[in-house]
Amino acid sequence: MRIALLSYRSKTHCGGQGVYVRHLSRGLAELGHEVEVLSGQPYPELLDPRVRLTEVPSLDLYREPDPFRTPRPSEIRDRIDLLEVATMWTAGFPEPRTFSLRAARLLRERAAEFDVVHDNQCLGSGLLDIARHLPLVATIHHPITRDREVDLAAAKWWRTPLVRRWYGFLGMQRRVAREIPDLITVSSSSATDIASDFGVAPEQLRVVPLGVDTELFRPRGRRVPGRVVAVASADKPLKGIGVLLHALARLRATHEVELRLVARLEPNGPTEKLIAELGLSDIVRVAGGLSDQELAELLASAELACIPSMYEGFSLPAVEALASGTPLVASRAGALPEVVGDCAELVEPGNVDELTAAVGGLLDSPTRRAALSTAGRARALAVYSWEAVAAQTVSVYERAIARSSGDHYEEANAC
Repeated sequence: MRIALLSYRSKTHCGGQGVYVRHLSRGLAELGHEVEVLSGQPYPELLDPRVRLTEVPSLDLYREPDPFRTPRPSEIRDRIDLLEVATMWTAGFPEPRTFSLRAARLLRERAAEFDVVHDNQCLGSGLLDIARHLPLVATIHHPITRDREVDLAAAKWWRTPLVRRWYGFLGMQRRVAREIPDLITVSSSSATDIASDFGVAPEQLRVVPLGVDTELFRPRGRRVPGRVVAVASADKPLKGIGVLLHALARLRATHEVELRLVARLEPNGPTEKLIAELGLSDIVRVAGGLSDQELAELLASAELACIPSMYEGFSLPAVEALASGTPLVASRAGALPEVVGDCAELVEPGNVDELTAAVGGLLDSPTRRAALSTAGRARALAVYSWEAVAAQTVSVYERAIARSSGDHYEEANAC
């Protein structure tokens, strides 16, 4: 097949969308398919030289080190650029809509070059134009409505209207998702949430779990006593890092413990402030932008990993910890119980007491850590591989192509 894989932003080492694009594109290429990734900024670092990257540049309004920047007048090229900057100026998030409009414009001119288009979590209105020309599949990792709920619950009263405005694109995503017959999601939990929150029919959804590179993420020998690793793609309440910090503040009185937090934190933001307020600066080290190799080595060096999220539609860090043989403590939230099975200690999301007891109990029990390490590695090998993910994804493409061919046949007969 000739596959166009769309990703409105593809941060390489942080965030599930960028990881998904990198590994799925390689898996598809290894099956013999022609893959072209069309991405907005930040662009992905692709893993397979056979995969082509086409840059679909935006105004890149959220780039580091100047997020929410005002572009120069000379940067404005067309109406889509005007829409992008106007949406940002009015506190909205424009990228899903504006990326989809740019991708639709490009694919209209190149429709004959592809057999199927696969959208990765954009769900912008431009996809409906693409669907008029090419078979379309979309992946929804989880409904962003869940992020909005957590952010609203954590927001001060005066920020509530701003949070609602930021998530204004959700109405568009609901409408677009209902119009795409072939949707992929990453867990049964996410499928249930998408059907509920987006109003799509259950038969539109196919569950294809994410994968992990089990050669890269693997046990590597001696672990650092007391080291806990947490991987959080964002400095947001949804990831529950504040709960973990409170638990560590209690544990340090009785345990030699350190936290390696893999995240990009907002300067002087809520997490940085909480680390200082709790007096944890000496035992918390934050690192962002790690390479895959560096992340794999860090996970394998820890006595345990922790995912204290309030919600997860899947959780690649959980699967990477399992593959690394790193004992895991995770919230009983969203898809996490489904992903980890019986290979982790599960706690109530947001419950500092439970998290403190679970982390402390594992640090005190080498036997329990060894059992979870063995079980987690075995589960990763048996259940999660990118080759299997790619093969299952191709079966969804085949269904979308067959459906599209049938639709065109019916239209021709009607004429």
